Amino acid sequence: MSKKAIVLFSGGLDSTTVLFQALKEGYTVHALTIQYGQLHFKEIDSAKRIAGDLGVPHEVVHLSLPWKGSSLVDSELKLPKNRSANEMETGIPSTYVPARNTLFLSYALSWAEASQADSVWIGANAIDYSGYPDCRPDFLAAMENVYCLGTKLGREGNPIKIKAPLVEKTKSDIVKLALSLKVPLEQTWSCYQGDDQPCEKCDSCQLRAKGFQEAGEKDPILSC
Repeated sequence: MSKKAIVLFSGGLDSTTVLFQALKEGYTVHALTIQYGQLHFKEIDSAKRIAGDLGVPHEVVHLSLPWKGSSLVDSELKLPKNRSANEMETGIPSTYVPARNTLFLSYALSWAEASQADSVWIGANAIDYSGYPDCRPDFLAAMENVYCLGTKLGREGNPIKIKAPLVEKTKSDIVKLALSLKVPLEQTWSCYQGDDQPCEKCDSCQLRAKGFQEAGEKDPILSC
């Protein structure tokens, strides 16, 4: 089996860093973006632009979640803002999309097996994050077991691996890694809102700001 990777690619800071890491490690990369009913498409636009600039094969899959269940897909739910670090560490916010990474990893697995890829890469992080249950190491380990048990490749002794190189890194670590990989940070989009400029108040904006501040760097997207 060739050294080939499917990268779950949102166009945000973390997933773009993971994409560049996979390329650095010599993988033939295919990027997978999933449109799941989010209220804006800024990240998806970023993903398309970055993948196009890299010449990386890129698929955008449309997934319907008519039951909603998250403020990222339901405009009637309030988007949390200005949450403290303690709130992020102890509570799961309304931006959590029920079982999103389970769905994403399943779609990526299907493409990986169909294309004979050996791994699926995801930008999950469990250090500076919003407390989502499907970004944690125990969840990823359980899903890797699903990969082994639920596929032809796995049953034949060639299971597809899940690679989450950022899962135990701080946001400042991720920013530093992104800079070392020459990630076009000005093209990435992390904000939960789709305005012209990041809101700088949602969890994603605050965590991104924390990363740049602790890394001693300026976020180029804020100067665009």
